[in-house]
Amino acid sequence: MTSIDPGRSSLLELFREEARGQAQILSDGLIALERAPRDPVTLEACMRAAHSLKGAARVVGVPVGVTLAHVMEDCFVAAQEGRVVLDAGHIDMLLRGVDLIVQIGEARDIDAQTALEREVDTFVESLNARLEGKAALPEVAPDLTQELTLAAAAEEAPEPAAMPSRTNDARMLRMRADTLDRLLSHSGESLVESRWLKPFSQSMLRVKRIQHDASRALDRLHETLTETTAVQLDARARASLDEVRRLTAEAHRQLSERLAELENFDRRSTHLAQQIYDEALACRMRPFVDATGGFARMVRDVARGLGKDVRLVIAGETTQVDRDILDLLDAPLGHLLRNAVDHGIEEPSLRRALGKPETGTITLEARHSAGSLFISVSDDGAGVDLDGLRRAVVRKQLANEETAARLTEAELLEFLFLPGFTMRDAVTDVSGRGVGLDAVQDVVRQVRGSVRVTQEAHAGTRFTLQLPLTLSVIRSLIVEVAGEPYGLPLAHVARTHVLPASAIDTLEGQQHFSFDGKRVGLVTAHQILQTAAFEAASDALNVVVIGQGAASYGIVVDRFLGERMLVVQPLDKRLGKVRNIAAGALMENGDPLLIADPDDWLRSVEKLVGSGELGRVSASAARASVASAKRVLVVDDSLTVRELERKLLASRGYDVSVAVDGMDGWNAVRGADFDLVITDIDMPRLDGIELVTLIKRDAHLSAMPVMIVSYKDRAEDRQRGLDAGADYYLAKGSFHDQALIDAVRDLIGEARS
Repeated sequence: MTSIDPGRSSLLELFREEARGQAQILSDGLIALERAPRDPVTLEACMRAAHSLKGAARVVGVPVGVTLAHVMEDCFVAAQEGRVVLDAGHIDMLLRGVDLIVQIGEARDIDAQTALEREVDTFVESLNARLEGKAALPEVAPDLTQELTLAAAAEEAPEPAAMPSRTNDARMLRMRADTLDRLLSHSGESLVESRWLKPFSQSMLRVKRIQHDASRALDRLHETLTETTAVQLDARARASLDEVRRLTAEAHRQLSERLAELENFDRRSTHLAQQIYDEALACRMRPFVDATGGFARMVRDVARGLGKDVRLVIAGETTQVDRDILDLLDAPLGHLLRNAVDHGIEEPSLRRALGKPETGTITLEARHSAGSLFISVSDDGAGVDLDGLRRAVVRKQLANEETAARLTEAELLEFLFLPGFTMRDAVTDVSGRGVGLDAVQDVVRQVRGSVRVTQEAHAGTRFTLQLPLTLSVIRSLIVEVAGEPYGLPLAHVARTHVLPASAIDTLEGQQHFSFDGKRVGLVTAHQILQTAAFEAASDALNVVVIGQGAASYGIVVDRFLGERMLVVQPLDKRLGKVRNIAAGALMENGDPLLIADPDDWLRSVEKLVGSGELGRVSASAARASVASAKRVLVVDDSLTVRELERKLLASRGYDVSVAVDGMDGWNAVRGADFDLVITDIDMPRLDGIELVTLIKRDAHLSAMPVMIVSYKDRAEDRQRGLDAGADYYLAKGSFHDQALIDAVRDLIGEARS
């Protein structure tokens, strides 16, 4: 390898940056020229980019770059003069030239640059032949299994601050990323410290009020002593009293002045700290367009490889995005765009048949809303084939046919994010491997964000990423758990809810409540964080709903403390990954708190459920609102019978829980206290006779009355139930409302004592 003269290294570094910047201009311009080949503004921009690149290559002594840029410049000049109209073939060839520009810029030694000369010569010969109207040398079709050179270069590109500005004459300065991170961290700490002055100032106001009250009491004492004839004050006593009054008045005046100065200082310092923090934060922000450089080229190449015509529209290019978030977006957005081209946009012939334009449109949009960054990738294609998705779920044994048939559209779409899931039967260069959407979700979760998908048949699909505006500040819900504050990122909070204890039901031994028409599991934050046991302070529970779809849970906390913008303080790396905790932060008064990791919380709950260790909200809390209401467990595999009995008993004031079969009922009676169990006989997993037998053999449960309500009305069936230990046998054939109520009253009395 022949090394480059160290004296030229700085010049070559500048040329490398110049090549990246001009290649991006050329790539964007060529994509635009494919749709408007005679656009004078775009042609001029491309010609100037090629001309600038030629001059830069000549200055630093890269002849291969001069040759390449010169022939491209000639092509754009010919187009400007009308001697040639740039068609798809020209665009393909010129984009290949852009790739060569990047490769030349990235060449680290003279040998690498020399190796590119033959490829550049071939390119120059081909482009000249096409310009002269001759048959061009065969082009190699783009390999869709490889990353585009331009996209790879974009990933390695330095911060915009380190590159020459093409739109702003302001002086640019290089700065190490870790230096900027420390600056932001210190400015965040100073902002928190400045806010400490306000509570201190308020405490001094209380001192001022106490001092004022003491002064008034002294005045009243002075008046009383002066007016009382029984006490004769000598001159020295009067002088001492007057001196105390004077000193008290002076102290009051001085305290008032100092407080006014403190309030002014508090206002100025807080404002200044906020400005410093905002400026430091702005240094981390970059326009969204910085992350979109290679996407138009990628969409074009993938579409052409699939025989489709697709246009990429980018909206919100100036939307400011945190640098760290922006750096992570390239891979997930690239996958979503490829997905939209491959799975979303239909073949041109099908689009014509559907009355759609042959050219499909994919829209990539970034916007700020409600304190979050929203990035969406939408297409005007066919939408998701829900029937095909349902079949894929069954084929992969993720659900049986009966369960799959009951899944809602939102629940079905969640399967798209499972690792290894694909709807394609065969692997292609673009898709079919089942790798992608799960990786998108993983990246989004890394930055405490979320992703969801919506679709409409023949109208298109939309993927929406909700991300924090910055990783250094996070908008959080502050809750109290076991006397300690915790921050829950608002992006993961679906709803906060004050839940009456009477709204809690038990199903399969687990507590649930109704939320947006669905049953949502209930668990205390105390068990997740392994703190002291939860004790309800009233008959209502403070619940935070986190998660999405079927993976949603209601987390019971002690108190809601409000919403705050928290400056994220990363935990010491020596601690490793702290379970259920993402980072630390400081409250406005300087008190520390921990920021929760909601994904960890959900995983912790699922482990507790899987191991059967999930606790319950304390019985006192669950029964708080029903006071002395007696609890009845209805066990029946028939939804109709179960609901009929539940509503009938609830209307009479009983606190009713339900179980879907004998095993569910057995789990329920071991996890909570009931005054009565009503059970059917014929049920899956564990029938009613076996349930009664288990209850009556349990030392803690044997005294609890059990009633059998069954369609079996033969004498031997009745005797079998009573022999197992049932306290009452009621036949469904002769069942009527009053008969059930009378039987319950006979066994346990009225609903309330």
